Amino acid sequence: MTGISENTGRQHSGRFQKGVSGNPAGRPRGSRNKTSLLAEALLEQEAESLVRQLIDLAKAGDLAALRLCIERLVPKPKERPLQFELAPISTAEDALQALYQILAGVGAGDLTAGEAQALVSMVETTLKAIEIHDLEQRLNALEERVTNAKH
Repeated sequence: MTGISENTGRQHSGRFQKGVSGNPAGRPRGSRNKTSLLAEALLEQEAESLVRQLIDLAKAGDLAALRLCIERLVPKPKERPLQFELAPISTAEDALQALYQILAGVGAGDLTAGEAQALVSMVETTLKAIEIHDLEQRLNALEERVTNAKH
């Protein structure tokens, strides 16, 4: 015996074998629950009065209702392109100067803390790439010296 019931696809433990459904002709993917559909239909019928009541509550000083209204009217801002120029970075000294520029930008109010953090992360990544490139050049130079010394 293989440990699997041939009729149901279940193992002796009662669990279904991996990849075998207990109801192959079951609910189709993406189909919605009847309760959810009913609730959605009822809400749709009352949408106008519910929104009106929410607005009235917000006007009356209900902070939760006010917050909900504001979130719907003014969505959270998306990222915007930065209008902040950094000098090209090709050395560790350039990276240090870029970090000073970023700090000055935050101090002057030209950059938010989040924008500055994103820029700092880019400077760090650039600096790592520069370090790897420099190490690769040094290693190649050492290998060349060893090769030339053998000949």
